[in-house]
Amino acid sequence: MSNVSIRLDPAATVAPVHRRLFGSFVEHLGRCVYTGLFEPDHPDATPEGFRSDVLDLVKELGVTTVRYPGGNFVSGYRWEDGVGPRAQRPARLDLAWHCTEPNTFGTDEFMAWARLAGVEPMMAVNLGTRGIASALALLEYCNIRGGTERSDARARNASAEPYDVRMWCLGNEMDGPWQIGAMTAHEYGRLASRTAKAMRMLDPGLELVACGSSGSSMPTFGAWEREVLTQAYDDVDYLSAHAYYGEDAGDLASFLASAVDMDYFIDTVAATADQVRAERHSDKVINISFDEWNVWYQNRPESETPRGDDWPVGPRLGEDQYSVADAVVIGDLLITLLRHADRVHAACQAQLVNFIAPIMTEPGGAAWRQTAFHPFALTARHAVGDVLRLSLDAPKIDTAKYGAVDLCDAVATRDEASGDIALFVVNRAIDTPTEVSVDLAACGALSVTEACVLTHADYRWVATLADSTSAGPHPLATRLDEATCTFQLPPVSWAMVRLSAA
Repeated sequence: MSNVSIRLDPAATVAPVHRRLFGSFVEHLGRCVYTGLFEPDHPDATPEGFRSDVLDLVKELGVTTVRYPGGNFVSGYRWEDGVGPRAQRPARLDLAWHCTEPNTFGTDEFMAWARLAGVEPMMAVNLGTRGIASALALLEYCNIRGGTERSDARARNASAEPYDVRMWCLGNEMDGPWQIGAMTAHEYGRLASRTAKAMRMLDPGLELVACGSSGSSMPTFGAWEREVLTQAYDDVDYLSAHAYYGEDAGDLASFLASAVDMDYFIDTVAATADQVRAERHSDKVINISFDEWNVWYQNRPESETPRGDDWPVGPRLGEDQYSVADAVVIGDLLITLLRHADRVHAACQAQLVNFIAPIMTEPGGAAWRQTAFHPFALTARHAVGDVLRLSLDAPKIDTAKYGAVDLCDAVATRDEASGDIALFVVNRAIDTPTEVSVDLAACGALSVTEACVLTHADYRWVATLADSTSAGPHPLATRLDEATCTFQLPPVSWAMVRLSAA
């Protein structure tokens, strides 16, 4: 058995826990919207047509922010098609995912759903096939109180009150050759700058996200960020970052260390932004919106898009069944996002329902939780206050992709008002348990109020409609001797320990 030591100091804070770190993503993709969020004929549908069982699970998951409507979808989307009387809305071909978009769910439906779910909307504008005029029109529709053509149309269609959306994404993955209307960094940076300036003429208080790289493996990574910010630094508030991970050819050790790449991604983007800041002699800090992240097996058959003459509505697409190992990695990615709360101020796990999602549904039937649901829900619920800069002493393990990495990863948060601490730990060992000792001497008198672990004898176990609970979090035995909390983590596991002031 290996031994890991962690030391906590309440004075060593990183940053406050930003509630937007617990965001999610709804794109018109697969069954995320149709038979996911929206199924008017479902026995438990709300009067608006939303699945109430999904709404309940979204609230339990603890999602705070939802990005909409894409994703690749947004680069071909005409938002006007999705408002007004449903019978008059046109069906369109969605080139991004080779599907038919019926437009029976659009901006007004999303905003109504967001209100019921208690989440903040985060909107994206189409800079792929459209541009400044379309972005301004959508902003007017959403945020202007009344007295103009589009704000009055919103009042007629759905809501007399403006939606008052604060956070807006200026396009999506514009560096990607798969993106409709993909551009060079110079072209995109200029367009993002002009769009941002125009949108702020309409609503000066917006928070705007420019497209960063679609992944750290992109050939333009780093250079893209530098050029986009050279053009748009004064006009935007955030750069986006997107990353997806999966186990390659049975390389479990590298997969369990995926957060190492996310660490590198965040550190590199922050350093690049700070270089541009220094060159401009600016006082402004550009932060990161990690608004797409997850485990996604893109090469599996379930992620193969329709083709040819097949343009279905809401097909079963990308419905990955998450294993316990997948959930452990997702828990570790959340640890990384929290650890970088000084620069990552928003994040969205993609997607929310059915497509690579923590929540699954059957049309006309039940909804259930995937293994990925649990680390997200527990972290969102209990990570409050300030992130602590903990000291971690762990043995190294070798991985084919990332070299030597720490056997364990961890982060802690502390609520200053109550003194309560939440510790989140991942054991990356594949075959052996790990003994973890937590030094709490600097934290005052504490008691363990909750400790749980997500693990399974078979790390490939997946939740199904028939059995979604066998690998849910279960109690973790802990020992608290004076100022040291000790517990044993099984291999391939994620754990949470909550400590309260005595």
